[in-house]
Amino acid sequence: MAANILLQWFPHTTAPFIANAPMFGFTDAGLATAVGKAGGFGFIGGGFDFRSESTHLLGVDAQLANARSILGLIDGQSLPLGVGFLTFQPNGLVDNVIPILQKHRVAAVWLSFPRTDADHLPIIQAIRKAQETADWDIRIFVQVGTIKAAEEALQQGVDALVVQGTDAGGHQWAQGASLISLLPEVRDLLSRTRNTSTAILAAGGIVDGRGCIAALGLGADGIVMGTRFVATSECPAPSTIKQTIVSKTDGGVSTIKSIRHDIFQSTDLFPRQYDGRAVVGVSYEDSQEGVSDEEIIRRYNEAQAAGEHQRRTIWAGASIGGINTVVSVEHVVQSTRQEVQAILRRLSVGL
Repeated sequence: MAANILLQWFPHTTAPFIANAPMFGFTDAGLATAVGKAGGFGFIGGGFDFRSESTHLLGVDAQLANARSILGLIDGQSLPLGVGFLTFQPNGLVDNVIPILQKHRVAAVWLSFPRTDADHLPIIQAIRKAQETADWDIRIFVQVGTIKAAEEALQQGVDALVVQGTDAGGHQWAQGASLISLLPEVRDLLSRTRNTSTAILAAGGIVDGRGCIAALGLGADGIVMGTRFVATSECPAPSTIKQTIVSKTDGGVSTIKSIRHDIFQSTDLFPRQYDGRAVVGVSYEDSQEGVSDEEIIRRYNEAQAAGEHQRRTIWAGASIGGINTVVSVEHVVQSTRQEVQAILRRLSVGL
């Protein structure tokens, strides 16, 4: 039932439901609208600084205005995409972010990485209040990586759970499980409570139709891809990052989960229940060889000042070996969908 609900919520999408992860700095209006035009659902990365003077707020407003322009929408029309926010320092989100989302009438908001699960409740309540007073149809997605987080989100009345397994690239729960064990347990949680109104999306290690089929079989209603969308022509990531992604194989070896990735580039802002999966790069190798954090940070800053990206943390999932070329967003969505259909035909014959 929830799968049908996803398509009802977002009638421009087609089955299977495919969304891009709202990766801050990597998912802008160009990428999100391209996902939508291909029949998926696009998310823009909205950041984590919600103070009134924040450049993140200006960036969200500008990206949403750009998306409206790309899609040819006039004021008052709903914007058929979403925005994702990192919520570990939520001050200002209710007062400063919700009015921007309401102004542009975005279709979804995605919340992830709170300091405590309870931190999302006042945000969700404020969105619901704005939704009622402004006749605004918005769906609330919350990312979860444990059963406890899923239970908390369900109690808070979210519309969709984004279940993130530990194969995911980027930030995630430091202690968790892959989708193969986490996702069925979340589905069972909904089944026990007879919940048919909350959708489940799977995220973490999905890069093609095979991963999509697996996720659907494990209990998801749709999927999210992150790393796969970084390696697209529409993604604003530097070409060196895209080329690194397509050149790597054996993701269990070439990527690793660690808080060190943030420490090396002075972005260590996340609460300690989270870490991140990234490519094993120069900085990580230096650390393994005994180079101090202070020296690695100095080398990183020096490289950045010179305009070089070789020391930049490249967040990527464990399925990186399945990404071999930089292609268009349309190609990613359509090829995934075609592969799903082909697998279903093969399975139907085999059964």
